[in-house]
Amino acid sequence: MLKTDRLLLRQWTEDDFLPFSEMCSDKEVMEYFPKLQTKDESYKMGEKILALINERGWGFWAVEIPNQYKFIGFVGLHSPTDKMPFSPCIEIGWRLSKQHWGKGYATEAAKEALKFAFTQLNLNEVVSFTTLANERSKSVMQNIGMHDSHQNFMHPDIEASHPQSEHVLFRIRRSEWQKNFL
Repeated sequence: MLKTDRLLLRQWTEDDFLPFSEMCSDKEVMEYFPKLQTKDESYKMGEKILALINERGWGFWAVEIPNQYKFIGFVGLHSPTDKMPFSPCIEIGWRLSKQHWGKGYATEAAKEALKFAFTQLNLNEVVSFTTLANERSKSVMQNIGMHDSHQNFMHPDIEASHPQSEHVLFRIRRSEWQKNFL
């Protein structure tokens, strides 16, 4: 469990799966994903995230605002598929319900996840990626000290002809994080 001034990053519970599925069927939340997720797909994803955190002790943690909202989305770390052109790596990612956008929650939680990555996991680098048009996520990446690597790539799990296939790759090294946030 990780804490910030306003947020709690924690292991998932079964109570998180329904609000997660509602979020994953929201057209605005999923605007930069190839498709909306069904309830079944969302539940399976939530169960996989929960299992990975149980196995490794870290992952895409559920985010809550204590005493206000039990689940507003997820923020955390993940080891993406080996098909990525920059694998092996650890990525930082987030997905929040739209009512919690624009309040700095993704940035606040992501900074705490980066701190965990560099101080607890002792990683040398963390990456993040998104579609070309996703300015909100790119802004969070910049706000947490990441920089555009200028190594765009075609996401291996998205058809090359799909408009969201091309992704930008952002990176931050531990030395950069230490310089900016310690």
